[in-house]
Amino acid sequence: MADTTALYALRFPDGSVSLYIDELYAQERGIDPSRLVRVEIPREMFVSGSVQDIREYVALQLEQQQQRAGTA
Repeated sequence: MADTTALYALRFPDGSVSLYIDELYAQERGIDPSRLVRVEIPREMFVSGSVQDIREYVALQLEQQQQRAGTA
């Protein structure tokens, strides 16, 4: 069993994020899949964390990715 589960996220300018279980689900909701970022969620958090916990984790991961890209 994998130690992580992937979710797809879209971050908005105000810092909020929308989460999608896969690209097809996002596309069905009118989201361009090319705008999504795949984020690996620790299995334990995915299983027992709240939606808010996961949303905050994803927002932090996206922020860190953006900072790394800005310094590269």
